[in-house]
Amino acid sequence: MVVVKPTTEEHSQQRLSPESLEIALAAIEADGFVVLEDVVDLSHVELIRDRMLQDVQLLINRPDAPFNWNRGNVQQDPPPFPPYIFADVMSNEFAIQIAREILGSGLYNAFYSGNTAMPSDQRQPVHADTGQLWPNLKHPTPPYSLVVNLPMVDMGPENGSTEIWPGTHVDPSVVMTDGEIKVAPEVLEARRQVSPPIQPRVKAGSILIRDIRLWHAGMPNHTQNPRPMVAMIYTVGWLPSGKPKFHKDAEAILIHPVLEHRMEYVDEVDHISAPGGFEFAEAK
Repeated sequence: MVVVKPTTEEHSQQRLSPESLEIALAAIEADGFVVLEDVVDLSHVELIRDRMLQDVQLLINRPDAPFNWNRGNVQQDPPPFPPYIFADVMSNEFAIQIAREILGSGLYNAFYSGNTAMPSDQRQPVHADTGQLWPNLKHPTPPYSLVVNLPMVDMGPENGSTEIWPGTHVDPSVVMTDGEIKVAPEVLEARRQVSPPIQPRVKAGSILIRDIRLWHAGMPNHTQNPRPMVAMIYTVGWLPSGKPKFHKDAEAILIHPVLEHRMEYVDEVDHISAPGGFEFAEAK
């Protein structure tokens, strides 16, 4: 796992040096992900974290609770309104610098959600969030979307850090148009022989950037404390998307010269009712 920790000078300039940038870009190209360490103000993380830990109880009490595959993983939106909106979270300059190099000009974000790993012994199937854009590829396309994950607490194998399969972003096995994002068992086992998965340790205040095609899976949280994580998706300008609802008071905070936040700004927003789960079926 490649970790880039900006220097004091890089922090002062809010830009990675050419050398650090090259390391990050090479990691995403080869492994499909990179970690930027200590790039978000911990006081901002703590404020969002405490609110998410309050909100998760409301989410799991919904009759249609947004579980992803099992009760151990809850789809959860962070509060999309001040005082929980911060530039270094949603428009992190280091993350944008890397994304701009990969996705080009016109990149945008139209996603602000996340997941919380609840205390559980259950795991998700290995999957790619969208997979390749076209079937029958002999060579993968360049990246079109990058997932930007921010753990709200220190995460590792004990509290359900996401299982990541390095290098699988260039594997053509999972295709978006197939309608199936899970990786077939025989494909998975063949990949395991080449490069087994990892569960990275990532500190709160850090960012994990991954190619959206990278295979991964939510893992069991063996502690007694929920593990919340925020997610955004930075995308090339020509790929369409919907617009999540944000409170109008957040609009001024989200203006950025390079990254467009494609949101619908409204007078009131209910972030507890909004999230939906994925492929959850109550056990009989």
